[in-house]
Amino acid sequence: MEIFGISLPALYSQLLLGLVNGSFYAMLSLGLAVIFGLLNVINFAHGALFMLGALLTWVGLNRLGLNYWVMLVLAPFAIGLLGVVIERTMLRWIYKLDHLYGLLLTLGLTLMIEGICRSAFGVSGLSYDVPDALAGASDLGFMFLPNYRAWVVVASLFVCLVTWYLIEKTRIGAYLRAGTENPRLVEAFGVNVPLMITLTYGLGCALAALAGVLAAPVTQVSPIMAQNLITVIFAVVVIGGMGSILGAIVTGLGLGVLEGLTKVVYPEAASTVVFVAMVVVLLVRPAGLFGKTQ
Repeated sequence: MEIFGISLPALYSQLLLGLVNGSFYAMLSLGLAVIFGLLNVINFAHGALFMLGALLTWVGLNRLGLNYWVMLVLAPFAIGLLGVVIERTMLRWIYKLDHLYGLLLTLGLTLMIEGICRSAFGVSGLSYDVPDALAGASDLGFMFLPNYRAWVVVASLFVCLVTWYLIEKTRIGAYLRAGTENPRLVEAFGVNVPLMITLTYGLGCALAALAGVLAAPVTQVSPIMAQNLITVIFAVVVIGGMGSILGAIVTGLGLGVLEGLTKVVYPEAASTVVFVAMVVVLLVRPAGLFGKTQ
């Protein structure tokens, strides 16, 4: 069966691929939105931390003998700790400065991290096998759904929704938002605002690493794996609205599906459709789809 000359299996497969890519977009842009929305820092090192999560997962499997499920917890924890160190030693000194300083600092960190990883691992792709429990595919009748890709979508949605609920609907999230707007008032209630900010940055870095762990079995792990992806992620954050948690999630998933559909209808435009959407949205709504107008 075909729709407008496009076979349904091809359409379904591209929609699935778009949903999987959208899940990565959502998780990565979520981490960026958390860091910018609560700390007001444009974290250009986000792509490098995503790469470190995937690379650390590969090292855990091939050098340390650890399995995927252990690395699913260990890699985000380790990169989160790295984020804590970065915030404590570098970022906390530039919070009151222009956004450009944070952008330049995290760009420098990105180049340094990628350079170290290139020296240690080269630039050729490293393969990471799908865990045995998630190998194979399920027959849905109209298509075969790879089990691991289904896991990526479910896990990403779960993490995104939990993060959104934590920041938007709990007392901890309220303290975080208030602490960035009026830290002295929040400290008067006995809240350690500097520690809370440090842990928030660590959480954003851990989300990037978790996306890297999920991506490791479906992509080639290499020090340059995030170079093209990070520009798309920034576009997603801009479209959703800088600092909007819900905007990052919805826009990431939506643009992933849009990209998948474009590959079916007009493959040549698949690599640019996200940026076309960004231009259109900014012309109509400069603050982004979910952003707050000043």
